[in-house]
Amino acid sequence: MLLENKNALITGSNGGIGTSILETFAKEGCSTIWAHSRLEYDSHLSEIQKLSRKYGTEIIPIHFDLMDTPKLQQELRSILLSKKKVDILVNNAGIAHGALFSMTPIPTIKQIFAVNLFAGMEITQSVIRRMVHQKSGSIINMASISGLDLNAGNSAYGVSKAALIAWTKTVAAELGGTGVRINAVAPGLTDTRMATYMESKARDEMIRRSAENRLTTPQEIANVVLFLASDLSSHVNGQIIRVDGGQK
Repeated sequence: MLLENKNALITGSNGGIGTSILETFAKEGCSTIWAHSRLEYDSHLSEIQKLSRKYGTEIIPIHFDLMDTPKLQQELRSILLSKKKVDILVNNAGIAHGALFSMTPIPTIKQIFAVNLFAGMEITQSVIRRMVHQKSGSIINMASISGLDLNAGNSAYGVSKAALIAWTKTVAAELGGTGVRINAVAPGLTDTRMATYMESKARDEMIRRSAENRLTTPQEIANVVLFLASDLSSHVNGQIIRVDGGQK
């Protein structure tokens, strides 16, 4: 199993992609998983119990709003004080948005950056110290092709993901030689609840532009995250891996 004897923290583990990552990590032998969600959802707790029984993995639910810095820091302290290694961090949680810049209030842009960029930075800054001390660790950030192929309507979401990509590459350069790696996955339009929020014409156009002519599945994203989390990617650092079926 690829993640045997490893411990992982996954943010946004209750969403479509997050749930797939959570189950994939459990299936691949992760010893302990801290499964984050913003609120305590009964359905998510039930899923955690089911996966824990099925795969024999310790899955610890943690809850905090990414914009609630005191609560975020409290939960991170609890994890770090447990004295368990933190081998993998997946900064998966985020919020979507689409609108022209002229129609987007600046407070909305600040909120999107707070969740999609600054919260991941804050979590990583705490966890990275433990990883550098133990001379090992893998950090995976959830970017988006919207941060690579910037188009109209992406002044908030797309630009926040572009900043996440730039930050990923910068930290990778800083971490060289420490045994800690940081990479990002850039999904295309994925078959999750978030895709249903898009206007149908825009969604159909994105599907048409994919060489595979279909949505990406959450499991396909989880498989790439697994690769980056495991020792199979031991010499992969500072990379942004597109999973979009070959967008044209």
